[in-house]
Amino acid sequence: MRLIRPSATARRRRSGRRRTSPVPYAAVALVSVLALTATACDSGDDEAGGDPSAAASSPGDDKGDGKIRVPQGIKDKLKQHGIDIDDWKNGAWKDWSKDDWLREAQDFVNPIIEGLWDPERMRDAQEPDQGVDENDLSGDQGVTDPEPVPVRAKGVAPKYHDSVPVAGKLLFDAPEGTMVCSATVVTDPAHPGKSNLVWTAGHCVHAGKKGGWYRNIAFVPSYNDAGASTAELQDATKEEVAPYGVWWGDWAQTSDQWIEQGGSTGGDGAPYDFAVIHVTPEKGSTGRSLEETVGGALPVDFAAPAVPQVKSVTATGYPAAPPYDGQRMFQCADKPGRLSIDTGQPTMYRIGCSMTGGASGGGWVAAGSDGKPALVSNTSIGPVTAGWLAGPRLGPEAKGVYDAVSGKFAGQ
Repeated sequence: MRLIRPSATARRRRSGRRRTSPVPYAAVALVSVLALTATACDSGDDEAGGDPSAAASSPGDDKGDGKIRVPQGIKDKLKQHGIDIDDWKNGAWKDWSKDDWLREAQDFVNPIIEGLWDPERMRDAQEPDQGVDENDLSGDQGVTDPEPVPVRAKGVAPKYHDSVPVAGKLLFDAPEGTMVCSATVVTDPAHPGKSNLVWTAGHCVHAGKKGGWYRNIAFVPSYNDAGASTAELQDATKEEVAPYGVWWGDWAQTSDQWIEQGGSTGGDGAPYDFAVIHVTPEKGSTGRSLEETVGGALPVDFAAPAVPQVKSVTATGYPAAPPYDGQRMFQCADKPGRLSIDTGQPTMYRIGCSMTGGASGGGWVAAGSDGKPALVSNTSIGPVTAGWLAGPRLGPEAKGVYDAVSGKFAGQ
């Protein structure tokens, strides 16, 4: 597969193309050009680009006149990088030139542009054209299990909130266009019962070694909760597609390994492909946290049993590449095996699953070390044939990211 990214028109014509991936995997024999990509993100072009009159904003700075203002701290941070907030809200965020693309961990900024994520923009995110060749995969540790039998994803019965209230879509903008992943509400040790933390994949917030932080990152819990068809969604209101609101990331953190090693296709750095986002409601503080709003949050288990002891995991997401359309929630349940793609990095979980691009970042739930349901991984990579998915095993690095984001907001 070519690594050149096509134009908007070309991508739409080839919406049936999937990510490429390695085959076969008993010993991870690599043949010719392989295709292991971040299952990731579905992408579409931002032709509308957002409302120029939309106000970049941040909840918590409302002076009572109904207008949400940008805190001076965010303005100052943007100005340090030569970014004017008025220019940003009028479309400067679409400038992805290398000099203006914030990359380092401490550089994350994500001022709210109220109304940017309207129903049409949420609905129309499409899959990017991505691929990776065999030279991007350095080899197996000798512990990769046989390729799992494909598992057909099952649609979650609407209303989604009734059975999976913690799951939703993650929306963001990248140089390729408007993109989408999946994400999960997780508990916050600093705010028991009142978490504003969301778990997803690292490649859903940061481009890795050749890029920087994505922009306009927002979480929509229980997107399209009623399970409406694509045709029915054409005239849907924002309240119908986002019944629990749009929650913007006011801080995000991923692993240092992902920032330094991560590839756009997910091969390099995939065992560290996780991220935690702290979110805030688009329209300002309601006095209720995300966890209180959706009615739950999953604990994260950083000491889950080793692969042979895990009886089953359930992966949830919004697959968007064909044969799916990105509008409905699906799940796969399977006993995980091990996948090794690099001798110097940890093994990953791997399950049989037919979900495609758009499912990336979605949570994997299993019985944790205490026997209760917990998030133990997230969707990271998968093959072009959509027969399986792989996700990182969460260890000390993942716990460090989680604790850092929780700690940053501990006193608030």
